[in-house]
Amino acid sequence: MILGMTPYLFAHVLISLIAILSGLIVLYGMLASDRMDSWTLLFLVTTVLTSVTGFGFPIHGFTPGLGVGIISLVVLAPTLAGRYAFHMAGAWRWIYVAGAVAALYFNTFVLVVQSFLKVPALHALAPTGSEPPFAIAQGVVLLFFVVTGILSVRRFHPV
Repeated sequence: MILGMTPYLFAHVLISLIAILSGLIVLYGMLASDRMDSWTLLFLVTTVLTSVTGFGFPIHGFTPGLGVGIISLVVLAPTLAGRYAFHMAGAWRWIYVAGAVAALYFNTFVLVVQSFLKVPALHALAPTGSEPPFAIAQGVVLLFFVVTGILSVRRFHPV
């Protein structure tokens, strides 16, 4: 076990980090109106896997993590359809872009939550998750994705 992680948790975390990193590359591509087909496939597959593997942990009632996983999968359905079934034609372009940015935001939201829970220095700043440092971090993340999402919808016009 690495850092006290089970192999399953390690795989879930690794998949999640790959999803976030590849998603940031795809987001850059959308801002530059670059399709980035291979990166997009990696991002979408690992994002689906992140949500699906999240349901493999012991469930003791409904949690925010389960809620985010469900919402992410609901958002990913039209996102995948827009990208691969409808080839981003017409309104499917902005449906794909908005869905991809939202899915990346959900992954990043969970990363921030988990960072404040697991990283001792961050946990000391916000032990209950209701303190200002946590709210500020989540606010900055949300603002980043709202701004880049709007810009991506405006700029991304794949050829």
